Amino acid sequence: MSTFTLNDEEIEFKPGQTIIEAAKDNGTTIPHFCWHPKLSISGNCRVCLVELENIPKLVIACSTQATEGMVVYSESEKTLEARNAVMEFLLINHPLDCPICDEAGECKLQDYAYKHSIGESRYVEEKTHKDKRVQLGPRVMFDGDRCISCSLCIRFCDEIVGEPELTFIKRGNGVTISTFPGKQMENKYSLNTVDICPVGALTNTDFRFKTRVWDLSSNPSICTGCSRGCNIDVWVINNEIKRLTPSFNKEVNSYWMCDDGRLNTFKHVNAKDRVDGAHLRKDGQLIKVSWDEAFANASSELKNITNKEIAFIGSAFSTCEDNYLFTKFAKDVIGCKNIDFIRHTNPDFGDELLRQNDLTPNTMGAELTGVSPKQGGLNLDGIVQGIKSGKIKGLFIMEDDLLEAYPELEKSLPSLELLIVLSSNFNKTTAFADFVFPAATFAEKNGTFINFNGRVQRIKPAVETTDLDRSLDGMAMSRLDKFGTSFDRWAIGNKHDARASWKIISGLSVLFDKKLKYKMSENVFDDMSKSIDAFKGLDYDIIGKKGVLLKDKLNEVTQTV
Repeated sequence: MSTFTLNDEEIEFKPGQTIIEAAKDNGTTIPHFCWHPKLSISGNCRVCLVELENIPKLVIACSTQATEGMVVYSESEKTLEARNAVMEFLLINHPLDCPICDEAGECKLQDYAYKHSIGESRYVEEKTHKDKRVQLGPRVMFDGDRCISCSLCIRFCDEIVGEPELTFIKRGNGVTISTFPGKQMENKYSLNTVDICPVGALTNTDFRFKTRVWDLSSNPSICTGCSRGCNIDVWVINNEIKRLTPSFNKEVNSYWMCDDGRLNTFKHVNAKDRVDGAHLRKDGQLIKVSWDEAFANASSELKNITNKEIAFIGSAFSTCEDNYLFTKFAKDVIGCKNIDFIRHTNPDFGDELLRQNDLTPNTMGAELTGVSPKQGGLNLDGIVQGIKSGKIKGLFIMEDDLLEAYPELEKSLPSLELLIVLSSNFNKTTAFADFVFPAATFAEKNGTFINFNGRVQRIKPAVETTDLDRSLDGMAMSRLDKFGTSFDRWAIGNKHDARASWKIISGLSVLFDKKLKYKMSENVFDDMSKSIDAFKGLDYDIIGKKGVLLKDKLNEVTQTV
């Protein structure tokens, strides 16, 4: 590789790299506003000015290509003076509304003003005022006087989404952002502009004025909106999710995520219809009971139904660990061959950027862990017909709403002798259930999902449940660090009485001859890696933060469980 000198240190660079890219790859951050690694270069903020040896004028690091032997100074006296001047210019008309700005705490202008500005303003004239609270689209609000005209939002819509919706209007100190006449900013990825906006000019209407970012804990997870499996950060305060933002993963979602995944995949975690505690039906009403009572009664009812008269419906919304134990319970403990899961697809949802027509995060995981009928068993269509005909007398459903997918079954479900549902929220199916067990959501448990490309990825708890809290009491903090979990221990927020589905099934199995005893989700995954070819050689450490592609045998998996 070629080399050049940056601040008296020789660094390597790849052919075609700019100075700012090469510096970033070698651990040196050159200040910038308008540059983004996935967008074209505009070079209009001028904060990334650097000095080149034997070149009288400063150059911008974002557009100047690195060359062999060049000598660059990003911290020289000349560079710092120019950077201070640029910062003073950018702050001339910027309003002093940091106390009410949503970007405060993660604002580049704040950070650079502290590190690179002169610390006082020589400007005594009245600041230029621009339009505030402009609704650019249904999800994005614009405050014009905060904008520094970096054009990141314009280039994102043009180059990444392919839907030109924004442009500069006016000139000089009156320049501002606007949508094209007759248009709104309503593309499916519009909220990514809020992420890349270096100041508080663009804000998320769903998150606006909700809380300060420094009060939030952030935990890595996976978006459950479709089979892409975008890497995300879950932001929590008082044990309540306030927002989701994309986390960079070059192999999955780059720096982006769609608005549907960002806004619609976490509201159920905080919803008022959460199943809080185990429930069983008495005198026609679902009443809350202890876990032990629910387990005892449910196991007794399960033993009264023959394995040919019962069916199990797993879930592509559940983790691999959940589906694996669900399958083992159905096939090995109960001896049932009737098992399948519901496929949720929408041919109008997918696009060429990120969104997939499969609306579940773990279809491949459900298939690989064996949620399919054994020879002679009924598949999903057969189970549905069996419910209608009365052939199926018992049904065990995990983390899915059967009536939402098959509304015609509403007249048949009351005829079942036994209906057990594992669900995070009350839904159309739980209304007919004999037993409802509260299942933890994706934000409340450890586990794995497999996306449409066959990449297995980790989810980690960001919100505490009463069960998770108990299990963490005896866990060393080093173990928490290993998980990448950062709970807000000072929060007073309510903790739902919910458990991971695999743990519910494990607790239920104790009352049968074949017990499925596992203490942690890692134990379940370790068992999977020994039993299923596609998972062999894997563990949570190997999967790591960015996930791992499964072996090339995905279509020829030999399952030995």
